[in-house]
Amino acid sequence: MLRKIAFNLFAWSIVLAVAFPLFWMLVTSVKPQFELFRRPPTMLPETFTLEHYWGLLTETKFLSYFWNSIILSTTTTVVVVAIATIGSYSLVRFRYRGRETLAFLVLFTYLLPSVVLILPLYLMLVNLGLSNTITSLVIAYTTFALPYALWLLRSFMAGIPEDLESAALVDGASRLGAFWDVILPQLLPGIISTALFTFILSWNEYLYALVLVNSDEARPLTTGVMNMLISSFNIEWSLLMAASVMMSVPLIIAFAFLQSYLTRGFGAGGVKG
Repeated sequence: MLRKIAFNLFAWSIVLAVAFPLFWMLVTSVKPQFELFRRPPTMLPETFTLEHYWGLLTETKFLSYFWNSIILSTTTTVVVVAIATIGSYSLVRFRYRGRETLAFLVLFTYLLPSVVLILPLYLMLVNLGLSNTITSLVIAYTTFALPYALWLLRSFMAGIPEDLESAALVDGASRLGAFWDVILPQLLPGIISTALFTFILSWNEYLYALVLVNSDEARPLTTGVMNMLISSFNIEWSLLMAASVMMSVPLIIAFAFLQSYLTRGFGAGGVKG
């Protein structure tokens, strides 16, 4: 009993330590400006206000940056999942020389630091005339999201019995028909977990967006909010906290509904393949 109580206290202390910054961010976003720097600070706001959210939505380009992030993350997710699904099917179902070597090389590219690829990507995108566009970020995000997505879906694909597909082929289905009617339904949990991982990665990415995009029209939320609310002389803490809360909402909603698939996906990547 004492061991169980000690374990629970330890677990809850970790939860509180992790959750407190999120709680403070939310509380700060609904405090009036004069309460932000009060000494000693108040844990809960004495006066509740939504003026920071209203000012963020009406007086800044937050909605424009938010829309850019939605387009960027969704497009990257669709591209990565589509390529990773087909690629994982090839690595698992077809037999050809160098297949395992190719799989490990794909994983090796994921291990490279992101900063190593920035300069070659930037030069390539400039030569293609795609600099300062959302398309350039989609290409960049695909380069570091695709290797892990391919490896994750490969693990799921390896767990699908080949007999199911063979039975469909014997019954007269084409290779494409068997893939669509048999493989994809079995692969759906892996596709969902991969899509969620890719969306979160694209939504939170900062370094590539900072280097590759300098135009307000194409900036995502991560760099847009920094450029808008943080300067060398001042930080708009109230608006920054309100922006942080609103940036977290899509991820919280997605994770709340799909967390079981994400956990299952990470587990599959660790024990299969």
